[in-house]
Amino acid sequence: MQSDQAFTMRFLGVGNAASSLGNASCVLEQAGQPLLMIDCGHDALPRYEKHYRSLPPALFITHLHLDHIGGLEGLFFRLRFAPEPRLMPLYVPAALLPNLQKRIADYPGVLAEGGANFWDVFQLIPVSDGFWHQDLHFKVFPTRHHLPNSSFGLSLPGVFLYTGDTRPIPEQIIAHGSSGETIFHDCGLESNPSHTGVTDLEREYSESQRKRMVLYHYADAEQGAALEQRGYRIAHENETFLLSAPEPAPTRSSIAQLKSV
Repeated sequence: MQSDQAFTMRFLGVGNAASSLGNASCVLEQAGQPLLMIDCGHDALPRYEKHYRSLPPALFITHLHLDHIGGLEGLFFRLRFAPEPRLMPLYVPAALLPNLQKRIADYPGVLAEGGANFWDVFQLIPVSDGFWHQDLHFKVFPTRHHLPNSSFGLSLPGVFLYTGDTRPIPEQIIAHGSSGETIFHDCGLESNPSHTGVTDLEREYSESQRKRMVLYHYADAEQGAALEQRGYRIAHENETFLLSAPEPAPTRSSIAQLKSV
């Protein structure tokens, strides 16, 4: 039976940049309610709004390819002209900030009327090794996608590990995915210099690690079916995965209580 506080991961899109399966993006839910959106490509925000009938409560960015951040401009406008404007927490690995500023926020005249900055609607929170969100402590780690420090993954210890776009990262899986986490891993049929192929999984990861993997960021439905035929679980558009409960850990509120004793 699913707990009222159970964590689930819902995939909005599962494809690569050229896929018709939607830009790779997912939403961590608790008790069926959205908690944190991961990445916001061109079509991710419309998919989010179609399902939840709202805007994301918070967003984490893994890297700066447009199939992962191309929806930020639309999100700016939706927040800027919302009936009840609010600052949306936007968690961004600190190493990405200079290029994110240049790629998205430096465009002159974010509003034709003037008087607005791109960051006005966001609570921009630079992160390095981790961050707190809703009394949960998430871990952030570098992945292997193009240049060093250009892409990052995310984990909630004991619950999930999400690689983002990456080559195999066995050292990070050991460090952040050794407590029974469901591992959501970038994988297509063929490898390339920036992405994992199915033979990479079999070379770099143990059988026990592969059994906990759910694969996404594949090219099309045919590739997805081929991955399933090889015995792997794959994510489908709008599919939800039930996650393990996290191990009990100090929260910000409990730490504050301890300090006050």
